[in-house]
This record gives sequence, C-alpha cells and structure tokens, in this order.
Amino acid sequence: MVFLFETEKLLKQQLKEIELWHNVLPQSDFSEPTDFHALVSIQHQVNFELWHQEDMARDPDVSDSIIASVKRAIDVLNQRRNDLIEQMDQFLLNILRVENVKNDADTEMNSETPGSMVDRLSINALKIYHMDEEVQRKEITAEHRNKCAGKLSVLQEQREDLEQCLSKLLADLSSGEKRLKVYRQMKMYNDESLNPVLYRKDELK
Repeated sequence: MVFLFETEKLLKQQLKEIELWHNVLPQSDFSEPTDFHALVSIQHQVNFELWHQEDMARDPDVSDSIIASVKRAIDVLNQRRNDLIEQMDQFLLNILRVENVKNDADTEMNSETPGSMVDRLSINALKIYHMDEEVQRKEITAEHRNKCAGKLSVLQEQREDLEQCLSKLLADLSSGEKRLKVYRQMKMYNDESLNPVLYRKDELK
C-alpha cells in the first residue's frame, strides 16, 4: 500500500497554524510546494485570509468602496482556493502513478476528492477556532456561551467524522480499491473570454 500522507498530522497542522497566524500572518506563498503538507498549508492560509475578508465584507460601518475592494479580494482568493484544491489532487494522483497503483476507468470513484476533503477540514478548523473564541469571551451571557459550546461540540464531532472519511479514502486509493480523478472547477467569472460582462466590454471598445 502506498503512503500518501498522515491525516492526523495534517489535522493538527491546520489547527496549530490558525493559532500562529492570528499572531503573525505570513506573506502569501506562491512558491511551488515540495511536499503535500506544504501544499496543504498554502491552501489553508488562503482559507484563513478568505475567512477574515468575509468578516470585513459584513462590516456595516465601512464605505462602499472598501466593500468593493474586499469583494474583489475574496474573488481572487476563491479562485486560488479552488486552484489549490486541484493541485492537491494532482499531487496525490502523480504519486499513485509513480507507484503504479491501479487507477483503471472501471474502478469505483469517490464523489469527493482528497483535496476537497482537506479544504472542508481547513474551513472546519477555522470554525472551531472562532467558535472557541466565542465560548471564551468574558462579556457574553451564559445563554450565548452555552449555544456556542454546543456548536463547538458539533464542529469537533464533524472533524472526527471527516478525518475518518479521509483516512478511509486514502487507504482505498493507496490499495487501488478506488481511483482518483482530478476534477477541474472550470471557474468562468474570472476568465475574460468566458464572462459576458467582461468580454462584452471589450467588444464595445
């Protein structure tokens, strides 16, 4: 069986990085990752930045121009997020090919890829961190704290469920029981040749 990556290590990495980045956010990394965990970290950082941009977008006291700027930043980050999900899947697929693991067209596929599951775990880690922040707030009511504590418990249970699902999928891929295929997102809104709002402007020039 081919070893792809250690799921437990990845989950701990995500939670630890969120805590670190709330103190010092590293610069956006556009380098070519040398291993899968580095690729996961880069994708996780994009989700981290997305989370806080989404918070800013909901501030009722900022100007429309700032909201527009934030929305454009979210657009760019979302595109990069999806590109990195594809890169994670391609990275794993390359390992399977190098190791000559069975990946035939008639082999059963999973509807969700490892990359998309890692992305879900990344967002789950962000929810856990911020929900725990709510639980720890001093100025909140007991009712609010209890509600947040209940939600935190659900999020932690979901993380355990996702970890089990990911571990099972990796084992099935490594043994050839399931096959991996990279699904391209085909995002159209950022492509000047596919977004009618953009290409019609060029036609009118």
